[in-house]
Amino acid sequence: MALNPQYDAIGQAFAQQYYSTFDERNFGTLINFYNAETSLMTFEGIQIQGAHNIMEKFNGLTFQKIQHIITKVDCQPMFDGGILINVLGQLKTDDDPPHSFSQTFVLKPIGDTFFLQHDIFRLGIHSA
Repeated sequence: MALNPQYDAIGQAFAQQYYSTFDERNFGTLINFYNAETSLMTFEGIQIQGAHNIMEKFNGLTFQKIQHIITKVDCQPMFDGGILINVLGQLKTDDDPPHSFSQTFVLKPIGDTFFLQHDIFRLGIHSA
């Protein structure tokens, strides 16, 4: 499979749609980004597999309000037609001060669309 020439536009649009959906706490729609069985997420060092389990993690988060403030989205095409996306930004929850975060996604092609195969999230507040 060839490199996707639209990788940057697709990656930028994905990031915008993902974070607007997340910030609305619309996890019922967010589940559609992930594959039911094969999607993998590492959230603050904890590995989770499958869309249902990932949504359980999201639903268990205790904040009432959330806002992702995106600083930069970098994208690369993958040789299997997928797209690697790295996001840097700040995360604001409830009345807490903003914290830096990074998130890396791998979109995999399936037919004429993509699904979120890999998702790694980490806050930038760790000292070790």
